[in-house]
Amino acid sequence: MFDIPILLAQTTNTIQVGININGVVALIAGILILILPRLLNYIVAIYLIIIGLVQVFNLRI
Repeated sequence: MFDIPILLAQTTNTIQVGININGVVALIAGILILILPRLLNYIVAIYLIIIGLVQVFNLRI
């Protein structure tokens, strides 16, 4: 009769992991602020400088 073609899905076993620098820096900054609240000004300033450098120079970290 009619032959129906069977489509087989190709499976791959690769895992790609990407790290978002904004999230990592924000997480570290948040933990440090909880531990040492007096460092808030410095942590925010360093965070802004790092994010600014990454954005301006299109760095991939």
